[in-house]
Amino acid sequence: MREEESVEPRTRTRTVIVFALLFAVLGAVILFAYFATFSRPLTTVILVRHAEKNIEPNNPDPDLSPAGQERAQELARMFAGAGVNAIYATQYKRTQQTVKPLADRTGVSPQLIDAKKTPELANDILTNRRGQTVFVAGHNNTVPQIIEALGGAALPDIPESEYDNLFIVTIYRFGKAKVVKLKYGKESTQGVGTGTMIR
Repeated sequence: MREEESVEPRTRTRTVIVFALLFAVLGAVILFAYFATFSRPLTTVILVRHAEKNIEPNNPDPDLSPAGQERAQELARMFAGAGVNAIYATQYKRTQQTVKPLADRTGVSPQLIDAKKTPELANDILTNRRGQTVFVAGHNNTVPQIIEALGGAALPDIPESEYDNLFIVTIYRFGKAKVVKLKYGKESTQGVGTGTMIR
């Protein structure tokens, strides 16, 4: 009888020790995985609306104005040394001309995307550009859409008269993206023109 009583506590003790070790190993794995995410490269996406354009009501694809060309040069000056790996512009000349000085200085050829295909662009960045720095020139209504598709907060369209907004989206492995909104270059002074759906 005494032998049976002494065997039972030993079995319980072993069971407790085994479960304690299993929990310790599981905890260590979870902790390691948590801290490992910090060493993973972050994806940085820099987004701007195209620079100032010529106001030509009957032309859906105007060139940049002199002020816009100056703003495009400012973007090149700011981000030439930022390690940009990819540059995206839409099918419109104003976005392509906005990124051209940066592309020339970095040697990164711009990739053209359809302005109406925001989900495809976001998916391409999230799938093929992990850990990279990406520059995107869009439009006053597509830039907020892209930010939201990348996991950032929903933002309103950029006012028609504003060309000096700069958004930096940091995409983490887990959780929502962090969005920082800045102003750059000269304050926008261009008047509101009659724009099309894609501005």
